[in-house]
Amino acid sequence: MPESPVAQVLAALPAPPADGRRLVVALAGPPTAGKSTLAEAIVRQLEGRAAVLGLDAFHYDDAVLEVRGDRPHKGAPHTYDVAGYAAMLDRLRATPTEAVALPVFDRRLELTRAAAEIAEPQHRIIVTEGNWLLLDDDPWTELAPRFDLTVFVTTDLATVERRIHERWHRLGFDGGEANHRAQQNDLPNARLAFQNSRPADLTIHT
Repeated sequence: MPESPVAQVLAALPAPPADGRRLVVALAGPPTAGKSTLAEAIVRQLEGRAAVLGLDAFHYDDAVLEVRGDRPHKGAPHTYDVAGYAAMLDRLRATPTEAVALPVFDRRLELTRAAAEIAEPQHRIIVTEGNWLLLDDDPWTELAPRFDLTVFVTTDLATVERRIHERWHRLGFDGGEANHRAQQNDLPNARLAFQNSRPADLTIHT
């Protein structure tokens, strides 16, 4: 029987960094491929030794996106504060004995809640997930040295499309609006993640 996705990631974990900093595991892949589900499962399996940092917590706020004309494209690579995300990774790595407040994206409210969770000193592993962590384009490529293990979480495009529609339905949008949102933004983002992500250390099919 094939190893579970969680077991595959845990088996691939490198040794703890010699300098004592936190180890960072990056889960990348198209939307709805299962990155956040896998991240939470890994953290549960590590039993108090890991915390999750989601890239979506670094979306520009809707107010900023409205001014820029980018609200319909929220989730595309240019709608993230990449520098802010990189700075948070640097802080987590550089302060392994400190508690660090982490932002969390609330999908129902479509906004980020600042300091919603805490990476405690015992959290030696940070599991971070997002569509664009392996995007082969600046400034995303500058994130590479901050990751100790990279994982590409993937499935077929038909499954991604079905899950995207299901997600919008769960959030209260009818079939027409769900399809509009999928075709306008989510599916182009999925194709970009499939086509323009750098190779990962490990690929997991969900």
